[in-house]
Amino acid sequence: MPLKTAQAVWNGALADGTGHLKTQSGKVDVDYTWKARSGDAPGTNPEELIAAAHAGCFSMALSHIIGEAGHKPTKITTSAEVSFDKVGDGFSITKITLKTQGEVPGIDEAKFKEFAEMAKVGCPVSKALAAVPLALEVSFVK
Repeated sequence: MPLKTAQAVWNGALADGTGHLKTQSGKVDVDYTWKARSGDAPGTNPEELIAAAHAGCFSMALSHIIGEAGHKPTKITTSAEVSFDKVGDGFSITKITLKTQGEVPGIDEAKFKEFAEMAKVGCPVSKALAAVPLALEVSFVK
C-alpha cells in the first residue's frame, strides 16, 4: 500500500506563531495555531485532526466487522472527543472517547455493542493510539 503523507510548517514562537497543515491528497490544507489548540480560538489543531481520523477509522472498522458477520450496516455515525490537558510541565492527550451510533438491520443492540468493542481494539488508529485511555459509548437504532 502506498504511504500516506502530510506536512506541517510552523512559523514563530509557540504562543503567537502560526502553522499550516497540508495532506498529500490536498483535502486538508489548513492553518493551525496554539490558541486553537489550547483554547477556543477558531481554527484546527492536531487533536481535532486525531479525533477525525479516529472516528473515521473506527466507523470503517465497525462496518467491516459487521459485514464479515454477514450483515450490512445502513449507517454508522461516530464522534471522537480527544482530551488535551496540562500534565506536569507539559501537555498530553489524556483520553479519547468514541461515541458511536449504528443502524444495522438483522442484529440487536447487544450484538452491535459486541461488534463495537471489537472495532475499538481492532481499528488501526486505536492500535496506534494504544497508550491513551480509550472509552466507548454505544447506541443502537433499529
